[in-house]
Amino acid sequence: MNPNSTPKIAYILKMYPRFSETFILNELLELERQGLNLRVFSLKKPDDGRFHADVAKVRAPVSYLPESPLLAAGAFLAAHREVFGWDRLRYLRVLVWTLGRAAARRCWGGVKRFLQAGYLAPRLREAGIEHVHAHFASSATTVAFYLNRLAGVSYSFTAHAKDIYSDGVDPADLARKLREASHVVTVSDYNQTYLTDLEPAARVARIYNGLDLEQFAAAERVTEGTEPPLILAVGRLVEKKGFEDLILACALLRDQGCRFRCRIVGKGPQEGRLRALIAEMELADRVELVGPLPREALLQLYPRATAVVAPCVIGADGNRDGLPTVLIEAMALGVPVVSTDVTGIPELVEDGRTGLIVPQHDAAALARAIRFLADNPARADALARAGRQQVEEKFDLRTNIAHYRALLEGRLGANTEATPRMQVRLAGQAGGAR
Repeated sequence: MNPNSTPKIAYILKMYPRFSETFILNELLELERQGLNLRVFSLKKPDDGRFHADVAKVRAPVSYLPESPLLAAGAFLAAHREVFGWDRLRYLRVLVWTLGRAAARRCWGGVKRFLQAGYLAPRLREAGIEHVHAHFASSATTVAFYLNRLAGVSYSFTAHAKDIYSDGVDPADLARKLREASHVVTVSDYNQTYLTDLEPAARVARIYNGLDLEQFAAAERVTEGTEPPLILAVGRLVEKKGFEDLILACALLRDQGCRFRCRIVGKGPQEGRLRALIAEMELADRVELVGPLPREALLQLYPRATAVVAPCVIGADGNRDGLPTVLIEAMALGVPVVSTDVTGIPELVEDGRTGLIVPQHDAAALARAIRFLADNPARADALARAGRQQVEEKFDLRTNIAHYRALLEGRLGANTEATPRMQVRLAGQAGGAR
């Protein structure tokens, strides 16, 4: 397909690339493979210090906005002057609305997003961009919202979890973004119900994050001779990942005389707290925080695991996971998984069929599930096979992105029928910025 014949679509992201957001990387690569003409605009430059090798395969040009409008005042002023000239009355209405709202809330973050949108608008027009899509319903979507108000650029966004459930999210602001978007994508049925209950007029599609199933082909499990069974966990070291509960479960397994080693892959603000807990539980010889690893290293590590564990919890501030990519990756590779009943996870991990589900914050139940997989290899293998089948049926990147691409290209238009995989709910079909 000739990419010049397809609509030009801009992605607006808070930070690109981001080491933990492989789902965005997957999406960009597959959309390009399917012929879409993309541009990426990032509000911040990356600060992770590490990158997955696949980042180099993305063809889309990446532009970074100046992070401080004050330090780039000349460029921002010139851009806003141009946008003002397009439609003065429209510009002034949006400006007055923005300033009034900021003053009433005593929060000026929206003014920054307004300034960023005005900076971007002439660049989008020059590039022939027909639509913008943002990931997460927070800052990037706020910029897209202002682009729509200032310049009439249509927008859509993908809602995940922190951006819709955290205590800091303003429901009225989120409902406004949902209502004015051309469409919204979210990653689970659980999320879709929540969003359509919040704003019945929104057009919300559930499209699961997917994987390239050729890259993540089911592999033979690797045994390492006399090495103890490996418990593997992957994710940012933050409260919602539940790694404290995993460490406590490891203490219980140790006290029960179980042989095991546990590796927790990732980095984050809870690293010091987790290291202290490992020391307090006297688990330094069994539990290791190994830091972040690129996807290519994880592909080698997953098959060595007896179980991949994602003990997700709802944080004190309401933050939670949507549907962790680590679970999809592990199941695609044929590794048994243990997780919790948070948000959309049971849509992937069906307890006793495609994996094991335990209550959140229950270290004893987590320990029992891990021990069950270690002590019952035949049953663990059966769960792993069913898990791989689940991923093939519902989480195939190429299939899911084909549906998503149809949304981006406006192919659903006035169509009132949703495909079963997408579960699109239209206006009137209610489900049961920062």
